[in-house]
Amino acid sequence: MFLQLALIALCVAVLPLSVVLWSRDTDKHRKLIAVTVALTFELIMFGAFTRLTDSGLGCPDWPGCYGQANPLQSHADIRAAEAAMPHGPVTLQKAWIEMIHRYLAMSVGVLIIAQVVLAWRRRHATGISPWLASFLLAFVCLQGAFGAWTVTLKLQPVIVTTHLLLGMGLLALLSASLEQHSQAHVIQTAQVSGLRWPAMLALVLLFIQIALGGWVSTNYAALACHDYPLCNGTVIPTMDFEHGFSLWRQLGQTASGDYLPFTALVAIHWVHRNFALLVAVVVAVVAWRAMHLPGFERLGRQLMLAIAAQFLIGVSTVFFSWPLLLAVLHNGGAATLVLLLTMLNYRVRQTKLIATH
Repeated sequence: MFLQLALIALCVAVLPLSVVLWSRDTDKHRKLIAVTVALTFELIMFGAFTRLTDSGLGCPDWPGCYGQANPLQSHADIRAAEAAMPHGPVTLQKAWIEMIHRYLAMSVGVLIIAQVVLAWRRRHATGISPWLASFLLAFVCLQGAFGAWTVTLKLQPVIVTTHLLLGMGLLALLSASLEQHSQAHVIQTAQVSGLRWPAMLALVLLFIQIALGGWVSTNYAALACHDYPLCNGTVIPTMDFEHGFSLWRQLGQTASGDYLPFTALVAIHWVHRNFALLVAVVVAVVAWRAMHLPGFERLGRQLMLAIAAQFLIGVSTVFFSWPLLLAVLHNGGAATLVLLLTMLNYRVRQTKLIATH
């Protein structure tokens, strides 16, 4: 099974590697990182699709599916599980969704291994330290471990939310690596010092909000408030914060093993939607200031559009009762903000470094 999974990962990675090899870009290393960023973005989107279609346990073991490398080989076991529990987590469709997600994740690992090899081989030619690439490899292994625990611990909310955060963290690190290899983006200006800490604050707040959003999704609290800006007709509804934000517990249960009360779901949803207002304001202010700095205008405009779109998608999911497409787009919007804010933070620090010399 492991050999078959490795071969599948290599086959999936052939397409992005072919894009790199056939590209007219003379810097193949930078192109490889860019392609890995794109594939990681798609992996995050597909991960959201996997979670939102309840396919996370489509294959109840890891890394294979009933001990096999693909659902075709485990077809009989999947059909037997589906017959025993027709409305359970295991169906042939969900098994394929889960395994495709794993194949994509393994192919990202293959691309990062290729980056590490290139980083060490070209370290003298580029003058760029290979340790970030090496850290990326360790980081993606940690992400894989949480992917395994997501399955083996039966979608425990804190594990699934951490898995999401690590995915976003991997995207941020890859984005920083891409910026490191894109020297053309270095801007020489002394007007950027006032943006350094606000940009970092915006990124930190964004990751907190992503954690809260993951907590909403993994606890199935998206429909706990059915209106906006009120929550079930009131400004401050009845909420159970103690059970809602008890981290170490099973899905749908309190820490003591009782059913999770609806008021706990309301608390989870309410905190996420209200913290979103703070994040939106801070990111919008950072975007506005970037728009008025030489060399940062385009990135500032993109950030402003991204935060506006993300806020509108978030509100729309409430009014349209969390349709699948909007929910996946909401996850993609968060990933877009991670990309843009990471790029902004990297360029601000590079600019400040140059300006002080």
